[in-house]
Parts: sequence; C-alpha cells; structure tokens
Amino acid sequence: MKKVAFMFPGQGSQSVGMGLDLYHSYAKVKTLFQQANNILNKDITKLMFEGPSDKLTETENAQPALLLLSVAIRNLLENEGIKPVMAVGHSLGEYSALVAAGVLTIDDALPLVAQRGKLMEEAFPKGQGSMAAVLGLDEQKIKSAINKLTNHEQVNIANLNCPGQIVISGTKQGIKQVEPLLKEAGARRVIELNVSGPFHSPLMKSASEQFATYLDKLTFKDASFPVYANVTATPVTSKSEIKDLLIKQLYSPVRFEESIQNMIEAGVNVFVEVGNGKVLTGLVKKINRKIKIFTIQDTNSLTEFVKWYKEEM
Repeated sequence: MKKVAFMFPGQGSQSVGMGLDLYHSYAKVKTLFQQANNILNKDITKLMFEGPSDKLTETENAQPALLLLSVAIRNLLENEGIKPVMAVGHSLGEYSALVAAGVLTIDDALPLVAQRGKLMEEAFPKGQGSMAAVLGLDEQKIKSAINKLTNHEQVNIANLNCPGQIVISGTKQGIKQVEPLLKEAGARRVIELNVSGPFHSPLMKSASEQFATYLDKLTFKDASFPVYANVTATPVTSKSEIKDLLIKQLYSPVRFEESIQNMIEAGVNVFVEVGNGKVLTGLVKKINRKIKIFTIQDTNSLTEFVKWYKEEM
C-alpha cells in the first residue's frame, strides 16, 4: 500500500514565472491568485510572474508567494481525491502544510506569513546577520568549531537538512570567523546564503515575541492529519501545540532530516514536493535513495503524478 506524504518548500525556492502555467491552465488557480492579491492588498501574482527577482526574493514577498503556489497545487490534488497521510514543510513551508491540514485558512495564512517575513526582516539590523551552508561535516563537529569562537559573535545551527548539509546562522562577523574553523574541522565547503538575516537562531527572539501577539488574533483548528513540526521533528495535530511550536520555530533549528526519517519509520513510502522548485526533493534523495519522490510545480508534473497515483492506488 502506498502511503503518500506532502512536503512544502520554504524560502529560497521562489523564482520569477512561478505558477504562471497553472494560472492559465486552471480557473480555480486563477481565482485563488486573484483572491490573494485582494487579501495582501498588493499584486503578488504580477510579482510572481514577472519579477523583478530581487523584489520577489524579499522575505515579505517570497513567503506569501511560495505559500500561495503550494496551496493552489494542493487544492488541485484534493480535487483529484488525493490527500496525504501526513505532511512536513521546510520553515515557511510548515505554514503551507498547516493550510493543507485545515489548521489555518488561506485568508489568515497569507497575511500571517507576510507579517512573519516583515518581523524576520526587522528583528536584526539589515546586513549584519547571515547564514551559511556547511557541506561535509556532522552536527557535533560544527558545534565544536562554533565553540572555538573566542569573541562574542553569535553563531548557531539553523537547519539540519540532510547528511552532509547543515546550515548555520548568526552575525555576519561570526559566520566569517567560524568559516576557517569549519574548514579546519574538515568541511568541504562553506557557502554563504543569499538571505537578509540570521533566521532560525536566538537572534530572532525579538521577532517571536511580536509574532506571538499576532498569532493570538487568529483562529486555529486541530490538524486533519499529522504535520511534522520543524522544532521537534515529531507529528502534531493539536492547535495549541501547533501555535506554540510556530513561535519557537522562528528561533529554533529546522530538523528536516530527522522529520523525513521519522515519517519513513511511520510508513511513508512516497514523498511529493508540492510547490516551486526541487530543493526538498534533492534533500530527500540524500536522506534515503530508495524512497519514491515526485515534484509538482506545473501542469505537466501535476498530470504525471495524478496518472501515477490513480494507477498505483
């Protein structure tokens, strides 16, 4: 029996032209995208289709754009009678998973992630925070290298993505100073990421306090299927627990690799990346080469998966 889980991508997966094909192919997608423009009080659709890229990459634009496309695709899958047994999202993608599980409505989730993006941008002085991907080192070796920093610069582990790929987050100076220590410890490469702040680190604490106030104004429901939380890598369905974990998620590491391993142990044998790009597909391949994976981001990939699903199930 096939047990299908949905995965929802996070920030960094955005690209100009995202969703255009689906917008012209499905009336329901067009309606949803137009609804999103009204909810956000900006032409997010035009930004997704035409850019410019630097504007789309801004956190408060990238986050609602990615959520919108993921939810649109998930709606099309549901119309075909396809529902996951569980879901996971990477950072921002957790919100797409929560909309899919009925915890939040799209009307609440879009302004929520735009607000989240804004608070994340404002939480730390622009240009003074950074993140970097560390390739070829395990968690313990990275922690040991960070502990050797002799100044007061802050660096923490932010994303545990897959074997040999861990992201660190902190002050720009701290990231620069820890790089030679990581290479000394055996890192193949340390790649600075094109982000505007030290996300998923204690430097986001101030954003989490304001975010908690914003969350309190919204109505949450219990999840209709388990969503694996970034903070704990375990399944949650309780609305109060979900809300608490979303606040912690801003300043805690994303435990993606562990989430995938736990989902496989729970019986998942098909993962479907629902949304723009193939970032999560690449990570899952490194976590478990034998697992079946689909990526759905346009009409062709949607048709292909629906055909496979109906033949297999």
